[in-house]
Amino acid sequence: MAIIYEQISKTFHLKSKDSSYVIKVLDTGHLVHLYWGKSINSSNLDYLVRLKNWGSFLANTDNIDEFSLEALHQEYPSYGNTDLRSPAFQLQLVDGSTITDLRYDSHKIYKGKPKLEGLPATYVENDDEADTLEITLIDKVANVRAVLLYSVFNELDVVTRSAKIINDSSEDVKILRILSSNVDYRDSEFDLIQLSGAWARERHVVRRGLTSGGQSIESRRGASGHAENPFIALVRKDTVEDKGEAYGFSLVYSGNFLANVEVDLYSNARVQLGINPFDFNWLLKSGEAFQAPEAVLVYSDKGLTGMSSTYHKIYGKRLARGKYRDAERPILINNWEATYFDFNDESIENIAREASDLGIELFVLDDGWFGKRDDDTSSLGDWFVNRDKIKNGLDTLAKNINDMGLKFGLWFEPEMVCPESELYKEHPDWCIHVNGRTRSEARKQLILDLSRQEVCDEVIKRICDVLASAPISYVKWDMNRNMTEIGSLALPAERQRETAHRYILGLYKIMDAVTSRFPDILFESCSGGGGRFDPGILYYMPQTWTSDDTDAIERLKIQFGTSMVYPSASMGCHVSAVPNHQVYRNTPINTRAVVAMAGNYGYELDVTKLSSEEKEAIKEQVNLYKEIRHIVQFGEYYRLKSPFEGNDVAWMFISEDKKEVVVSYVRQYAKPNAPFTSIKLRGLDPNGKYRLISEDSIFGGDELMYVGLNMPELRGDYQGTMFRFEKVD
Repeated sequence: MAIIYEQISKTFHLKSKDSSYVIKVLDTGHLVHLYWGKSINSSNLDYLVRLKNWGSFLANTDNIDEFSLEALHQEYPSYGNTDLRSPAFQLQLVDGSTITDLRYDSHKIYKGKPKLEGLPATYVENDDEADTLEITLIDKVANVRAVLLYSVFNELDVVTRSAKIINDSSEDVKILRILSSNVDYRDSEFDLIQLSGAWARERHVVRRGLTSGGQSIESRRGASGHAENPFIALVRKDTVEDKGEAYGFSLVYSGNFLANVEVDLYSNARVQLGINPFDFNWLLKSGEAFQAPEAVLVYSDKGLTGMSSTYHKIYGKRLARGKYRDAERPILINNWEATYFDFNDESIENIAREASDLGIELFVLDDGWFGKRDDDTSSLGDWFVNRDKIKNGLDTLAKNINDMGLKFGLWFEPEMVCPESELYKEHPDWCIHVNGRTRSEARKQLILDLSRQEVCDEVIKRICDVLASAPISYVKWDMNRNMTEIGSLALPAERQRETAHRYILGLYKIMDAVTSRFPDILFESCSGGGGRFDPGILYYMPQTWTSDDTDAIERLKIQFGTSMVYPSASMGCHVSAVPNHQVYRNTPINTRAVVAMAGNYGYELDVTKLSSEEKEAIKEQVNLYKEIRHIVQFGEYYRLKSPFEGNDVAWMFISEDKKEVVVSYVRQYAKPNAPFTSIKLRGLDPNGKYRLISEDSIFGGDELMYVGLNMPELRGDYQGTMFRFEKVD
């Protein structure tokens, strides 16, 4: 596995574990894409270069007959020449023109993988894990360089891509469009998979066939958002979980993004991913550079599971960082759905004491502990203790909870400010807004202008002061609104459309500073639940609250879709009270636990109000999860039955050493005189023997995979069960 350059054919062959990615430099200096897919030996694919179609109206590139960029599969197309498809890159020059002509200048190949300045990205722990290719393209008229960065992971079918633009001219230029990756296919016989939804129903799987023209998903919300996730996949028509080709595109970025697929007039598909050009431009002064975020491209010829498995490995081990990347995550209880804003230190300690008796390991104090916060109308930004509620201070409360055998965690929403707060009274100009325009509020809050260094510094100071004041082991980092009236008083007129991206860069600075200063704290991100569940945040915080919807049946689709890209260790999944606070459904506590045990496990309910039977059930659930969490959090994950396709839903985990198996099954609705159900497992050793622990019976791996495991007869709606196997000699 390596990056090979063939001097004679001017071809780059990026070889990973089981895939190849091939690029060629034409004699004209244009960079063309030849192939991405199953590993091949040859690098000489010149026969794929097709210059022009007959009978077309395409213009001749460089006035060379029968040569047009629009007939080529390009690697990083720019705007203004003979390719009239969607560009990956566009500049505006000082004369007002928007033509850019990028041609090959040079390249470098080296071991390892560089960091991206100011941005999260995948990484290596030693240089032998990956190889990197830098290709420099130049527009000689504008005197601007584009450095395309490719890194290929040797043991994973992953190619990462990004672009850096450097202004070598003496004039200012404006970047109008800078996407991180572009891939041109030689056909369009694909389905497009996206993860779409809304608040409380995030990342539902949507699959549709490609059609002529453009189809895209995007965010214009200032965050990656509840509506769309910064991920798409192109899959062949016959691709299913365990077979077929899948091409994944995921952006390591937390702001406005665009994922675009264009099917051209010759039925070729072009896929692009990067910062959303909508309401974006960037003034690039002489000598300055701009770095685009990283796109992570994954190829699988083993179906959707193969694609997801690769994303789980790269994001779980080479994007997430810190102490908790490889450490088992604690079982927590959060007081939010138990108390909302109505609590004091006595009621909090009562919940914690009961939770400790049940074997829970971490207590999280949610919203309402600071300022004068008795509802959601005030005090964001005032990160000092509300002494009306926490009379003896956080330090005493945290130590008292520690003495019960529990670690202590705390909720923050550091990026926001309420007009009813001391911070806003001191600095009313520190929020994102435009003078003369309404400052639209959401939940009575505005967004701090993190494009300003002084604002970032103050946020860091206030959060760090709290974290240093008490024995805090966990932080839930929330963000509960999208951007409106986007502008910054600190930026000149020509830079106003940089505000949203500068905000994300400021957010990354803050997260990096806080998490670096407190490496022993487990940070979980949240954004109205899953509104910013993206790879950019995972670089700083190894887990995310998957959704504010805690209903087990709703969570089946949310967690199933999330698993397309994100590892189980990144998903916060809790058991909540019934009737559920979002959909008012009554679901058995056993089913709630089965569903929540698909990720990082916890509870959101008032354990002091439970019956003795419910408490006993929770004790058993906590003990069970402690036994299986190493499998769930770090094992291989398989989707067996989809909630988007039927009434039966099933998934499974296999431990890293391949010796332990957990299978979960939920039947959503009861049916009269229903047929018996069996589920075929996957990923087992067909020659191995597996003991079903609950019955002490032995099955062959081939039986479980090819014949199937019988499901019990379950009575009533919303029923779930779990099976545990161990491999035996």
